[in-house]
Amino acid sequence: MENQENKSIKTYVYVLDMNGQPLMPTTRYGKVYRLLKQKKAKVIRKCPFTIKLLYEPETHITQACNLGVDTGSSKVGFAVYDSNSKILYQSQVELRNDIKEKMNDRRGYRRSRRNRHTRYRQARWLNRRNSIKKDRFSPTMISKFQGHIREIEFIKKILPITSLILETGKFNPHLIKNPTMNQHWGYQQGPNYGFANTKAKVLNRDNYTCQLCKGKHKDGKLEVHHIIFRSQNGSDDENNLITLCKTCHDKLHKDFKEGKKILNLKGKVKGQLKHATQMNSIRIQLLKQYPEAIETFGFITKENRQKLGLEKDHYIDACVIASGGNKFIDLEKVFYKKIVPNGDRSLSAFKKVPISITKGKINGYRRYDKVEYKNKIYFVNGRMSSGYSIIQDISGNKPNTGYKTLGYVKTKDLKRIQSCKGFMVA
Repeated sequence: MENQENKSIKTYVYVLDMNGQPLMPTTRYGKVYRLLKQKKAKVIRKCPFTIKLLYEPETHITQACNLGVDTGSSKVGFAVYDSNSKILYQSQVELRNDIKEKMNDRRGYRRSRRNRHTRYRQARWLNRRNSIKKDRFSPTMISKFQGHIREIEFIKKILPITSLILETGKFNPHLIKNPTMNQHWGYQQGPNYGFANTKAKVLNRDNYTCQLCKGKHKDGKLEVHHIIFRSQNGSDDENNLITLCKTCHDKLHKDFKEGKKILNLKGKVKGQLKHATQMNSIRIQLLKQYPEAIETFGFITKENRQKLGLEKDHYIDACVIASGGNKFIDLEKVFYKKIVPNGDRSLSAFKKVPISITKGKINGYRRYDKVEYKNKIYFVNGRMSSGYSIIQDISGNKPNTGYKTLGYVKTKDLKRIQSCKGFMVA
């Protein structure tokens, strides 16, 4: 990011009083060192570095601090701006997007065990209280919503926040899918207007004729085929559908399994509207959780960011939101965070006989612990009782440590910096 007024601050030390209430942060590292040495303060957290005073200061002077949040369904930006035009804190949080796939895997394993008649509970019905209660959210949405809340509440613990500004978005998926739609009557006259469903529309469009054999097979049973298969993320839109007779349809799928060339037509993949839908839910729930929050929108942030001549990034947008479009003194340190699961799903490894997997520490380390290796920061991704570990950075890149497997190191060569508590922080 380009500096505002050619100034920047590397990082702050965040300060709490004796009661754990946040005070204004400081850059007077010498004074912080003396307080720790004289045991007038103690370290609460290493990242970000936070101390707690063990004496009552003469004055409790705090300033107005605005917390700006660039909400999102994948990455979220946070920044705090004070009355002296300084950025006191900025972070970028990557939310989880793997929950649905992991739950699908778990369901598959459960059904496999049940079908093999292993020792596992029988199927239960009419007891899904979580799916019939009101205001229910999917596990993915709960994770995304709690990811916003957790970082907001964390920032409130280390800085005296006086106002919260949320950049939210209202999305109309139907209008995104069809930008030419007339909003007054287009909802009633959508793409399938006048037809029972998309299949009926495609059959009528193709004049109830197989588009391969043109009726030569004399097969009266017509079917609608996906040009790009649904297994390959093909869309259910009419542009990805074609009318075929059953004979041609069966032959086409057989050729596909054998690897032969099939239809030479251009199809359509599914549109990515799930993030727009998620943002609508995130907006509603955040405003319910924080009714005092000030709401702003993306086009305002974009205009202010371009006016300041800044690049596009989530934490930069958060700085612009918190400052209200005013110039600010940049903070060099950005805390990149990634939400990770608290534990592994697998309880045992099945080989010839079930082998129990250790869920606690192995050689003193848990998964996703923050460690130092050759003066660089990594996170533990795998642990072995043989005395080796697999490490990676916050982006998932594994270093070349000289072994055949990337990221493979001796556990004794690691130095733990911070234990994992649901976040990887770099």
